[in-house]
Amino acid sequence: MKSYYFLIADLTVCLRTENDSTDIESLLPSFGVFAVERPSAPLLLTLTIDSKPHPTPERRLVRNFDTGNGNTAVYQLTDGGYEYMISNIYGDDCCLLTANEQFSDCHCALRGDWTMRSFGLNNALMLVYAFAGSHCQTMLVHASCVALGNEGYPFIAQSGTGKSTHTSLWMKHIEGTELLNDDNPVIRILDDGQPYIYGSPWSGKTPCYRNLRKHLGAITRIERAPRNSIVRLAPIEAFASLLPACSSMKWDVAIYRNLCNAVSRLIETTPVYTLYCLPDEEAARLSFGKLTGKEK
Repeated sequence: MKSYYFLIADLTVCLRTENDSTDIESLLPSFGVFAVERPSAPLLLTLTIDSKPHPTPERRLVRNFDTGNGNTAVYQLTDGGYEYMISNIYGDDCCLLTANEQFSDCHCALRGDWTMRSFGLNNALMLVYAFAGSHCQTMLVHASCVALGNEGYPFIAQSGTGKSTHTSLWMKHIEGTELLNDDNPVIRILDDGQPYIYGSPWSGKTPCYRNLRKHLGAITRIERAPRNSIVRLAPIEAFASLLPACSSMKWDVAIYRNLCNAVSRLIETTPVYTLYCLPDEEAARLSFGKLTGKEK
């Protein structure tokens, strides 16, 4: 058994392989900058790649959901754990994943060629990270996030609304702006109550994998509009705006309660806005001014 360690949002993920010939670096190219020799941070979860060939007989289908690049079937196990069948866009089964109730001890069997195995393993790690993280005020957020100085600014929206377009406008027109992650940054509330946003190995179609931490400056939801304006949301509106952007399982009482509590704590310290905008420079400068307090 060989172990690999990755530091993601200052939490350790351990990946174990039964077969020493399994090429983890090849299967997980986006994880390279997150790899560490020895864990120096708390262990979040262990995922073991083993040769378990068949699904668990005693399981109950919870739901199937479309991930945008495939399908995932979710099953509840009798011991409170879960089983997932992760399939690609062609309907090919790529990974059978099992997890205990806390998502701290997980196992997966990979199937198919290299492309299928890489797809399955990446998606399995993203799932278990999101759900294990719910137990320590850590959220995987569907957002495009820029960094400016020591602050991070994620933009959330429904797919196709223009998150990446807006962050690209920041990088073009706001000096010093860098992309932190373009699809799934991690937000974590530390023990001192302060929220931080981190790069992650999951960045959608944009290869932006940065092992960086920034203080969370503000969160902004984007809506397309015929003119540019921005408003700060009241706490209830902020909660309703942010919650759907976080990876969760509403049917799991403990995970969903943890997420709701974390979001509630987050909006106590972090302003949340809605930006009604066009895809133009003015919109970028408007949000920059409001979010950073440098509005003219």
